[in-house]
This record gives sequence, C-alpha cells and structure tokens, in this order.
Amino acid sequence: MKTTSDRRWFSVHAREYYGGVLMILIGLGAIVQGSSYKIGSLTAMGSGFFPVSLGAILVLLGIWIAGAAHLAPDEATEDEKEPLEWRGWFCILGSVVAFVVLGKYGGLLPATFAVVFISALGDRENSWFSALLLAAAMSIVCVVVFWWALQVQFPLFTWG
Repeated sequence: MKTTSDRRWFSVHAREYYGGVLMILIGLGAIVQGSSYKIGSLTAMGSGFFPVSLGAILVLLGIWIAGAAHLAPDEATEDEKEPLEWRGWFCILGSVVAFVVLGKYGGLLPATFAVVFISALGDRENSWFSALLLAAAMSIVCVVVFWWALQVQFPLFTWG
C-alpha cells in the first residue's frame, strides 16, 4: 500500500520524471538512427551529424529534467493536481491540422498565420487581439527567415 508521501511524490514529480525519461529515449533513438549515416566533422558535416548532435542534446536535457524532478522537494499536496486543459489540447491539435491543410492549399503565409493564431488561443490569458498580433509578427519572421533568407521551396501563397 502506498503511503501519503509516495502518492504525493507521484502526483507532483511524475510528469517531469517521465518526460525526462521519454526525452532520453527519443534522444538515444536519434543517436542510433543518425549514427547509421556518415557523421563527418564540424568542418565537413555528414548527413548524420545533425541528428546525432540533437539526440545528444536531447539526452542531456532529459537527464537534467529527470534528475531535477528526482531531487525536487515534496511540497505539494494532492489538492494541487491541475485539471486537463482541453482548450489548449484542441487548439494545438487544430493548429497542426490547419497548418497541414493551409500549407497545401494556401501556402506558407496563411499556414504560419493559422498555426500561431490558433495555438495562441489555447492559452486562456491570450485575447483575440494579442493572438492576432503574435500571429502577424510570427508570419513576418517566418517569411524573412524561411522564404527570403533560407529560400525554402514553399510558396508564400498558392491556390490548391
């Protein structure tokens, strides 16, 4: 039978601990998969360099998050469990769907605007106006970085 301190640890620290472990596993998967490609060096990077580097960073962050969750003091009670934020879930999933659909049939600019605007509405503290401003600003940044600077082959606007 679990004691009160065991239940308290599980309710307070479980998300951070399991999230860190999941990050470690995904990072290890990226390292294993990326190492099957040529890694190269910093001056002559191979196709496996970037996935292996990101996998290693992900493993280190996962260790840090899981370690911090393990070492955190037990201060919270079970009454502090937060309910699921359905609005946030639906807005984030809806924004991904909107990006895919608008990216294919509308182009980069409408897709970027939609993903940021809908995701921003997932936060209850954001107003329609603040979400609109954030989406407009991020759309400008996206156009400058991806379309102009990196010249990603994704049209700004398209019809079907």
